[in-house]
Amino acid sequence: MHMSPDTETLARGILTALDTVRQIPRPSVQVPGFDLGDGYAVAARVVALRVARGERPVGWKVGFTNRMIWDEYGVHAPIWGPIYESGLVAAVDGLAECEAARFCEPRIEPEIALRLAQVPDADMDDPDLLRCIDGIAHGFEIVQSLFADWRFSAPDTVAGCALHGSYRHGPFVPVAARDAQDWCERLKRFRIRLERDSTQMDEGGAGDILGGPLAVLRHLARGMSGNPHGWALRPGDVVSTGTVTRAFPVVAGEVWRSRIDGLPLEDITLRIR
Repeated sequence: MHMSPDTETLARGILTALDTVRQIPRPSVQVPGFDLGDGYAVAARVVALRVARGERPVGWKVGFTNRMIWDEYGVHAPIWGPIYESGLVAAVDGLAECEAARFCEPRIEPEIALRLAQVPDADMDDPDLLRCIDGIAHGFEIVQSLFADWRFSAPDTVAGCALHGSYRHGPFVPVAARDAQDWCERLKRFRIRLERDSTQMDEGGAGDILGGPLAVLRHLARGMSGNPHGWALRPGDVVSTGTVTRAFPVVAGEVWRSRIDGLPLEDITLRIR
């Protein structure tokens, strides 16, 4: 791998940037030839440093699953990185809050999250993948860019914690075996309407995220297979499957709402402080 400065230096720089909410130069600018393998190596070291100081990974975010935003960001394939316990927060009566100042250039993304009951295999069909899930939720991911003006390469985004900030979610709805076929169909057809202060900002559907959340889970399972850094899916993991609409900047004082149609999940409102 093309690592000079080395993985440790880059990882510690990213961790400091997260802690101080400041942006830093892109690794791909600092290191000639910085590639996806390098990005995941740095990300793995960041995870190790965060775990060593007491943080606990509880799942995974999958980013850039929405093909509609690939050209906007110059990233043309999904990426992934950990979600931490401290940033996974349940809404109360459909309402959650988030402080914008905790993140670098924060943006908001309405997403579907899956909670795993067992570890899926990339060769599973949709019904088998669904049997690996014990709950499905609707929520908001707050994403951030440690790199100014949201300009980066795909390896930069991987190193930069997959752009993850936090995830606010509604209740996880159990998936009953008798409803499995219905869930499989609904997860391919649902729509989400994103509003800011009661004004519609965008709309998207399951087809925009690789064909739906189950397709995203399959992609993640394939990508995790044989991971050289010891990353693996585990029962209980929460998997956030990517934004259904475009991502929008957020500032304090705004109120965002994601309205979902086609899934038996609650709408969710997020107040930005």
